[in-house]
Amino acid sequence: MLSNLKPAAVWRYFGEIMQIPRPSKHEERISAYLQQFGRDHGLETLHDDLGNVLIRKPASKGYEQSQGVCLQAHMDMVCEKNGDKQFDFMNDAIQPILDGEWLTADGTTLGADDGIGVAAILAILADDTIEHGPLEALFTVDEETGLTGAGGLSTEWLRSDILLNFDDEDEGEFCIGCAGGIDTVVALDYNTRYCPVGEVAYRVKVSGLKGGHSGDDINKGLANANKLLTRILWNGTEYYKIGLARIDGGNLRNAIAREAWADVVVAKDMDADFKKMVAEMTDHLKFEFRSTEPGLQVELLPIDMPQLLIDRDTQHNLLNALLACAHGVLAMSREIPNFVETSTNLASVKMDEVSSSGSADSEAGNKKQKIYITTSQRSSVESAKQAAAQKIEATFRLIGAEVSHSDGYPGWTPNPDSRVLKVGVETYKQMFGHDPVVRAIHAGLECGLIGEKYPRMDMISYGPTLRGVHSPDERIEIKTVQMFWNLTLQILKNLK
Repeated sequence: MLSNLKPAAVWRYFGEIMQIPRPSKHEERISAYLQQFGRDHGLETLHDDLGNVLIRKPASKGYEQSQGVCLQAHMDMVCEKNGDKQFDFMNDAIQPILDGEWLTADGTTLGADDGIGVAAILAILADDTIEHGPLEALFTVDEETGLTGAGGLSTEWLRSDILLNFDDEDEGEFCIGCAGGIDTVVALDYNTRYCPVGEVAYRVKVSGLKGGHSGDDINKGLANANKLLTRILWNGTEYYKIGLARIDGGNLRNAIAREAWADVVVAKDMDADFKKMVAEMTDHLKFEFRSTEPGLQVELLPIDMPQLLIDRDTQHNLLNALLACAHGVLAMSREIPNFVETSTNLASVKMDEVSSSGSADSEAGNKKQKIYITTSQRSSVESAKQAAAQKIEATFRLIGAEVSHSDGYPGWTPNPDSRVLKVGVETYKQMFGHDPVVRAIHAGLECGLIGEKYPRMDMISYGPTLRGVHSPDERIEIKTVQMFWNLTLQILKNLK
């Protein structure tokens, strides 16, 4: 399928990469593949205990005195699929689909974020006709779920003066700064109670949303399935006394939740009114998100009666906190027009299996289980990032939940006087006849962590055009891969 696409070498390597399972924190196979590639091409190849790989290639003739350049991409991918798609990310190969001018995948994420960056670097390393100074190729692990590969990078590893990061998603733009981030995990204890007699049971399911990147897409007015489901459940609890058996929504901290569901029970004498309320709320939600979420669906599906429910107090507290929990843009930049400064994403709601050690006539079991809520905060202002995390913590502390935060990662401060930026901009203008966009982004990039370890590293980030990243709608615009490739080769030449 990819054999007729240009540049051939980039697509060939991307095709090979798609055959290798590489979920975040499970990059063993792709790391081994990259190490073998380096050895097969006679290049100095290093790896660390985390699985990061560094391959060095000497300068081409006449470029020996040029500044060293590090080409950098991450090897892991976001693993998201449609609810009806049977797919094992630990074992199955990605199934690509040509869709006009785009390449996408069959019901899953494509992995072009950042597989296409990895493929381009391999194509450069394999081609001895390309003109360049001393090269280092840095492939990092676990970018998508914690940036731990870049975070654990040795400060003694890199020799380069310049870094080209290939993790931007808009052709025609150079990124020179990014937001920092911090994750928050909430753990809420719950007990169980036995399901009353005379109830009927349903699964309330929200689906058909676009999802997307919790940084790049947070300001696009997209719906969050966790928030929509909570609104339905909150009204069901307040007015129809529904009981909650299970709740499950979202998956990844850096993806806006596309699907969420809950198993509930309602008294038979309130059944008709409850179904009417769900239908009316569905109409309201579809109207609210009519322009951004045309595929929004809310289903009320009959299910077998659950034996156990979450205790009433926890259900009350949980739904109130989820409804109050902030999601979306918290602040826009005061200096940069139309730039998101601070945001938070209500990423996922998960729970232990419902179980009870109580007797048949007890109200609740004695064994406590937990409900876990994960959020992700981003900001280009460090103090605002911390304040956003504290806002989430305060919300859930009000219901007695345990709250913990990740170490977080730093932002990348823009340097408009960067030499590599000036070379990149001038090269782009010469090649394509117009100025590229130069901007900072609200998403997180490894440049912040790498820059923290190598403060004098001169960095830019760019790449071909991707859309729908972190969701099964992920796709890459084919023609922009050739543009990205040509631009990169010319930048390497012009950096002499």
